[in-house]
Amino acid sequence: MFKNLTYSLGAFAASLSYQVFAAYIVFYYVDVMRLPVYMAGSAMLIYGLWNALNDPLAGFLSDSTHSRFGRRTLYILLGAVPLGLTFYFLWRAPFFGLDEPYFLFLYFVCLICLFDAFYTIVVLNWSSLFPEMFSGLKERSLINIFRQGFALLGFLFGIALPPQIFVKFGWANMGLIFGAAITLLWLATLIGCREKKEFSKESSLPLLSALKATLADRSFLLYAASDLMISFGFITLLASIPFYVKYVLERSPQEVTLLFGLAFFVAFPMLFVWRTIIVRRGAKFAMMAAAGSMALSLSPLLFSRASGVILLTAAIFCASLAGYLMVSDVVLSDIIDEDEVATGRRREGMFFGIRSLVSRFAIVIQSLTISSVFLLCGYNPYVFTQPKAFYTGISALVIVIPMIAFGLACAIINIYPLAGSKIREVQQKIRELHSLKGIK
Repeated sequence: MFKNLTYSLGAFAASLSYQVFAAYIVFYYVDVMRLPVYMAGSAMLIYGLWNALNDPLAGFLSDSTHSRFGRRTLYILLGAVPLGLTFYFLWRAPFFGLDEPYFLFLYFVCLICLFDAFYTIVVLNWSSLFPEMFSGLKERSLINIFRQGFALLGFLFGIALPPQIFVKFGWANMGLIFGAAITLLWLATLIGCREKKEFSKESSLPLLSALKATLADRSFLLYAASDLMISFGFITLLASIPFYVKYVLERSPQEVTLLFGLAFFVAFPMLFVWRTIIVRRGAKFAMMAAAGSMALSLSPLLFSRASGVILLTAAIFCASLAGYLMVSDVVLSDIIDEDEVATGRRREGMFFGIRSLVSRFAIVIQSLTISSVFLLCGYNPYVFTQPKAFYTGISALVIVIPMIAFGLACAIINIYPLAGSKIREVQQKIRELHSLKGIK
C-alpha cells in the first residue's frame, strides 16, 4: 500500500505543475509582463510545433530503452531536478514587454519548450508505468482513486495557492516554491515505481512502424479526439478564470482560493462514486457521463454571477472532473492492452507520448482562441476598464466555448468501440498472452 501511495504522488506533482502553467502562464506574460497578445499566441504555436516532435520521440525513446534500471524510472530520476528549475525560471522573466518585447518573446518560447521537454520526459515515463504495474479494471480503478485524489489535490493547490503567494511574495518566489516542491515530489515518487523486467527485454518497433501502428488504432484515435476536446475546454476555462475574476466579477485573486477549496471537498469523495460507476457500468459509460456533466455544470453561469451560483457551478464541475480523471487512464490502459494483443509488445510510451502531444496541442488551440478573442474584443492590458465586447468575450471563454468542447467529447466517446463483450475479449487475450510470456 505504501508503495502504491508513493507511486501515486506523481499525480500530485504532474497536476500541480500543469495546472499552475495552464491557469497562469498567459496571464503572467500578457497581463503582468505586458507581452503583446499576438506574440503570446505565436509563442504557443511554436510550442505546439515543438510538441509534435518532442512527445512522440520521448515515448519512442522510453519504449526502446533497455537498461539495468528498466525503461521508465531512469528518466524520472534524471528529469526531476531540471523540471523544477525550468518551472522556476518560467516565472522569473528578465525582460519587460513595454521595453523589450522581442527578448521577452524569445525568453518565453525557450522556457516553455524547455519546461515541456522535461515535463514530458518525467510525466510520460511515470504514466507509462500505470498499465504495466496494475492490470484489470478493478485494480486500475482502485489505484486510480489514489492517483486522482492526488491529482485533484494538485489541481486545488495549482489553482488556489498561486494568488496567495504571488500577491504577497511576487511571481518569482511563487515559481521557486512550486519548482522545489515539484522536484521533491518526483524524487519521492520513485520509491513506489516498479517495472516488470520481462517487458524491458522485448524488442521495440522501429519509429515509423510504431507511429503508424499507433495512429492506425481506431480506439486510440477516438480516445485522442475526445481527450483533445476535454483538454481544450478545460485549459481554456482555466486560463480565462484570472481574467474573468479580475474584469467580469471584479473580485480579488484570493477569492479563487476559497472557491476552489470548497469545490475540492465536493470533488474528492466523488472519486469513490466514479469508481463504482466504472466497475458497474464500464469505462466508456463513465467517460461519457463525466464529459456530459462537465458541459452541463457550466450552464448556470449563463444566467447568474451570484456567489452561490458560482460556488455551485465550481462544485459540480469539480465533481464531474473527478470522473474524467478517474476514467481517462483506465480507458487508455485498455487501448494499450488491445494494442499488445495486436502487436505482441507493450508500447505505453508511444501511446502516452501521442496523448501528451494531443494535450499540448490543446494548449496551442486554447492560446490561439484566447488571443483571437482578446484581439477582436479590444483587450487593453494597460487599463482596468475594458470595452464592453471584452466582457462578453471572456464570458464566452469561461462558459460557452468549454461547454461546446465537452459536448463534442461526449459525442465522440459515444462511438468508442472498447466496451462490453469487446473489452472482455481483450482482457481474456491479454491474460493468455502474459501467461505465455511468463508474466504474473
